[in-house]
Amino acid sequence: MTACIVGWAHSRFGKLEGETLESLITKVAAEALDHAGIGPDDVDEIVLGHFNAGFSPQDFTASLVLQADDRLRFKPATRVENACATGSAAVRQGIRAIDARAARTVLVVGAEQMTTTPGPEIGKNLLKASYLPEDGDTPAGFAGVFGKIAQAYFQRHGDQSDALAMIAAKNHKNGVDNPYAQMRKDFGFEFCRQESEKNPFVAGPLKRTDCSLVSDGAAALVLTDSSNALSMRRAIAFRANEHVQDFLPMSKRDILLFEGCEEAWGRALKKAGVTLDDLSFVETHDCFTIAELIEYEAMGLAKRGEGGKLALSGETAKDGRLPVNPSGGLKAKGHPIGATGVSMHVLTSMQLTGEAGGIQVPDAKLGGIFNMGGAAVANYVSILDRIR
Repeated sequence: MTACIVGWAHSRFGKLEGETLESLITKVAAEALDHAGIGPDDVDEIVLGHFNAGFSPQDFTASLVLQADDRLRFKPATRVENACATGSAAVRQGIRAIDARAARTVLVVGAEQMTTTPGPEIGKNLLKASYLPEDGDTPAGFAGVFGKIAQAYFQRHGDQSDALAMIAAKNHKNGVDNPYAQMRKDFGFEFCRQESEKNPFVAGPLKRTDCSLVSDGAAALVLTDSSNALSMRRAIAFRANEHVQDFLPMSKRDILLFEGCEEAWGRALKKAGVTLDDLSFVETHDCFTIAELIEYEAMGLAKRGEGGKLALSGETAKDGRLPVNPSGGLKAKGHPIGATGVSMHVLTSMQLTGEAGGIQVPDAKLGGIFNMGGAAVANYVSILDRIR
C-alpha cells in the first residue's frame, strides 16, 4: 500500500445552524490542505463522499469542493456513494488513484447535511440503504431493520439488553472528551438500560440510546504516496485497506453473522501482517449498539454469541484490552452519512500522531477502522500506522 494520510480537517457534528452542505465541504477542504502544508495546485484529484438519498436538493455535488479555492478549478472531481460507508468508499477511491499512479496527491472530503430534512423524510431517506422489496415497509425505517436484527439475535443468544446498554454507556462516556461530538454527555449504564420517557423504545429491543444520531458534518483528508509523505509534516500509512461487498437482501445470508465484516477484517489483518492483539484501538461502525456487538464477533474479538459477554467485561472500554470507539463512535459523535468514514480515518490519524486530546489512547501505535454501509452490505476495513 503506497498511500498515506498527510493532513486532515473535521467539523463539529450535530445540528449546525447557519451551515450549508457547500459551506461544510469547502471549510474542511481548505483546512485539510492547510493542515497538510500544501496548496490547491498540489492536488491531482478530488473525491467527495456524499450519500444524499434526498437529504439535499443539490444532488450534483462533486464540484462543490472546487468552491474552496479557485485554484482547484479543472481538477478531476468525482462523487462516490456506498450507503453509510460512503466516506470510506471515497477514501478507497483516493488510495486506488495513488496506487495506480493516476494521481500523487488526492483530496478526499466526506459531508452530509441531514438535520434540515423533516423527520419522516429522514426515515425514508435512510431506509433507501436497505433492500426495498423486502424491507421497504419496515416500521421505524432503518432503525426498524436493526430492531429486527436485535430481536433475532436475542432469540438466538438470549436477552442482551445489559450488553447493549453497556456499549451505549461506554461510547457516550468516551464522547464527552471529543470536541467534534454531537452528544457530549455521560448518561451512565442505568439510564441507557432502563426504558423511560427520555429513553423510549424505538424499534424492537432498541431504545433511543441504542441508535446513532441524525447529524450534519464534514471531514477531509489529504492522501499522497509514501515517498512524498515522508518529506511532509506527518505521515500515516495504510498497512491495509480492504473492501468487501455482500448481498443486499438479508434473506440471502445469515444477518447475525456479519460475514462481510468478518471477511474484510480477515483480509485486512492478513494484508497488514498483524493480529487484533497488535492493534492499539478500533473505531467501529456503531450505527446501532447491536451492530457494535455483532462486530465484536465478526472481527474475531469474541466468539459467536459471546459479544455481549465481551461488552460487559470492560475489555473494549478506553482503558480495556482493546479500546473500541474511543471517539464515542457514531453513537455519541453523530453519523452524518457521507462524512462518517472520513471522520473515522481523521480521528484514527489523530490518535496515531498523539493529537487526539481528551480521547487519546495512551501510546497508540496501530489503529483499526471498520465502516459499513447498510446491514453489513458494504464493508471497509483500514489498518493505519504512523511512519512520520
